[in-house]
Amino acid sequence: MGEVATDDYEVVIIGAGICGLATALSLHKKGIKSLVTERSETLRNITGAAIGIRQNGWRALDQLGVADALRRTAIPIQRERIVGLDDGKQQEMLVKGETRCLRRKDLINTLHAALPPATVKFGCKLESIKFDPNTKKPVLQFIHRTPIIAKVVIGCEGGKSIVANFLNLKPTKMFPLCEVRGLSNYPNGHSFDYEFARFRKGNNLVGRITIDDNLVYWFYTQPYVPRDERIWEDPEAIRRSTLALLSDYPQEIKEMIEIADANSLSFSHLRYRAPWDLLTGTFCKGTVAVAGDAMHVMGPFLGQGGPAGLEDAIVLARNLAQMGLDRVEEAFNLYVKQRRMRVIRLSLQTYLIGMLSGTSSRLKKLICIFLLSLLFHNPSGHVDYDCGGL
Repeated sequence: MGEVATDDYEVVIIGAGICGLATALSLHKKGIKSLVTERSETLRNITGAAIGIRQNGWRALDQLGVADALRRTAIPIQRERIVGLDDGKQQEMLVKGETRCLRRKDLINTLHAALPPATVKFGCKLESIKFDPNTKKPVLQFIHRTPIIAKVVIGCEGGKSIVANFLNLKPTKMFPLCEVRGLSNYPNGHSFDYEFARFRKGNNLVGRITIDDNLVYWFYTQPYVPRDERIWEDPEAIRRSTLALLSDYPQEIKEMIEIADANSLSFSHLRYRAPWDLLTGTFCKGTVAVAGDAMHVMGPFLGQGGPAGLEDAIVLARNLAQMGLDRVEEAFNLYVKQRRMRVIRLSLQTYLIGMLSGTSSRLKKLICIFLLSLLFHNPSGHVDYDCGGL
């Protein structure tokens, strides 16, 4: 592949995931041109199954101008239902605000299609970043590519971010939990309600979210047991292992896993950036900043990882546009100030839920329950947040 042209780009975004594309689109809407570098050779719209978007995320998508197109791809979720398979008890709650589950592919494709052609350059694997000693501009070194000297760099390349390492953010930590995710298509339609259903059995949890009349997203969360994780790289091995673990679950759940699209199946050991590290972490230095999972990777328990990245994109672009590219450091400092407490609260709530789910210690469970009730008396209050306009 040819060399990446740099002359026309003052802003370089690392990573063409949800946050990276949303940041580029936010900047584009404010008249700021950017280049998005992506390590993959193609758009990463095959891996990953789906993403729940709550009310706060839809506010951000409305600002990006892509919400209406995405609404046509998914049916609103009406309720949450929790089923205890051990005791047969059920609990139902109405869903607060607009909630839909989007295929990750639909979200990625829609964001990408809204960008000017050639905004994303593929096959650009970032190796390192440093400041030029003379110009003080960030220099991006890519594997088998010509280095890029940029005025502004925004790292949106996930929890293993090289840009986050450059900013000396503390390493991410692991929950004592792992998760399998997948998409299941019912060609003749399914019989499920438009709901987010969770089936608990011991410390294990199966979640199922309706996307449309044919498609459902599901996940299976269980305590993490160290093993050779190479077996989890094979989708069919994921399917077999999951079915074996869920052999005593209801037939509708086992069927859902049996018919799952192999390309959608994934396994992950859940990771997070500790809330106390977010309290003191440096999210920007000079004209370099991070956003999305690179800044605040968190557990999936609130469904806020993706929406929080969309919020980051809006706030970051708004501040850059208001202050201009000659005051980038001020814009980044304001962005960090406006986002820090929001992501700390989200991360703390997900941390406590993750630890509650992953521990077998009764004392630790009681401590987590106490802190959740003390600090988050409205457990769904986070969906009321409005990141503001572009």
